[in-house]
Amino acid sequence: MTPAVVVFGTAGYARTHLRRARALHERGELVLAGACDVREPPDGDLVPVFTHDPAELLARVPADIAVIATPPHTHLPLARLALAAGCHVLVEKPPVLDLAAFDELTERARGRACQVGFQSFGSPAVGVIRAALARGAIGAVTGIAAAGAWIRRDRYFARTAWAGRRRLDGHAVVDGALTNPFAHAVATALLLNGTAGALPERTTVELYRARDIESDDTACARLCFAGAPDVVAAATLAAEADHEPYVLIHGTDGRIRWHYKTDVVLIDGEPVQAGPPEDLLANLVGHLRDGVPLLAPLDATRAFTALVEAVRDAPEPRRLPHARAVGTGPDRRFVVPGVDRAVDDAAERLALFSELALPWTPAREER
Repeated sequence: MTPAVVVFGTAGYARTHLRRARALHERGELVLAGACDVREPPDGDLVPVFTHDPAELLARVPADIAVIATPPHTHLPLARLALAAGCHVLVEKPPVLDLAAFDELTERARGRACQVGFQSFGSPAVGVIRAALARGAIGAVTGIAAAGAWIRRDRYFARTAWAGRRRLDGHAVVDGALTNPFAHAVATALLLNGTAGALPERTTVELYRARDIESDDTACARLCFAGAPDVVAAATLAAEADHEPYVLIHGTDGRIRWHYKTDVVLIDGEPVQAGPPEDLLANLVGHLRDGVPLLAPLDATRAFTALVEAVRDAPEPRRLPHARAVGTGPDRRFVVPGVDRAVDDAAERLALFSELALPWTPAREER
C-alpha cells in the first residue's frame, strides 16, 4: 500500500509537513497528492493538486491520509471533513481545544488512525528514559516538571491573526506559552508520567503577560493525578536569554533531565545521546502498512487537552508590572527580569510561581 496524502495548510509549520511529505514521496513511501490553504501556495511548495477549499481537495483527490496543519480552532472541523471522507489523520498540536471536542474526535476517528503532532513522542529518548526508570536509576518518581524560557519578538506575534489570542472571530484559539510553543514539553512530561491518557483530578494554572496581548506569554501549571506524581510546567516567552527547554524527572535517588530539542538525556548528570525522533507521518504510514504502533496517538493527549481547556477557562492573564521593552520594530521583545531563574526554580522545586519568592501576584484557578 502506498497511501495518498493531502496537507491542509501550506504556511508556517505546515511547510515543514509539506517538506517531510515530499521527502517520503520521493522515497516512494507515499504519494503527495495535494494541498489546500486560504492563501496561494508559496514558491517551491508545488503539489499536483492545490485548492483553496478542503472539501474540493478531498473531492478531487482520493486521499488516504490528511495532514491538518492549520490554526488550532480549525482542527476539529477539518478532522470531521477528512474522517468523513475516509482519511486517516495526522493533526497538529493541540489536537483540539477542550475535552468535549476531544471526545467527539475520538468517536469520529473510530476505525481510523489519528496521530497528533507531538514530535518528541517519536524520540528514542522516551525508551531510554523509560528503561532507566524501570531499572530504578533514580528510585521512585516523585514528580515531573516541564520548563522552557525563550525570547519571542514582535514579529512572532505578528506572523498570524491568531498569535497571542485567546479568541478569534468568536472561536476559542487558546494560544499561550504552555498550549503552543511549549506544548511539546508539557505533553512529553505527561507521557513520561504515565498519565498522558488520563484526566487530572485537579489542574491549577497561573497566566501572565509581559506584552499587550490577549493570551499569556508567561505561565505555569500543576496537574494532579490519582495514584501518580504531579506534573508541573513553567514557561515564558519574555526571557532574558534563550534556553533549551527540558523535562525534569524527580526521583527519590536522583533526577533525569531531557533536553528534548537536542535529544540529550542526563541521567544523574551522565549524558546519553538518544538520537533524532522518528517522523510521525512516516510512523503513521508504517502503522497503516505494517501495523506498527502509533507513536503519538490521540488517546495519549487527553491530559494535555485537559490543560488546554483549563487555560481556556482561566481568568485573563495578569500583566507583569516589571516587564520592559527592548529594541524597536519587528525585533522588539519584552523581558521580565528574573523570569529565566523563576522557570528553573519552578522545575527544580515542582512549584508554581505563586509558591516561589517572586514579585508577582498570580491568579490561581483550579478546575
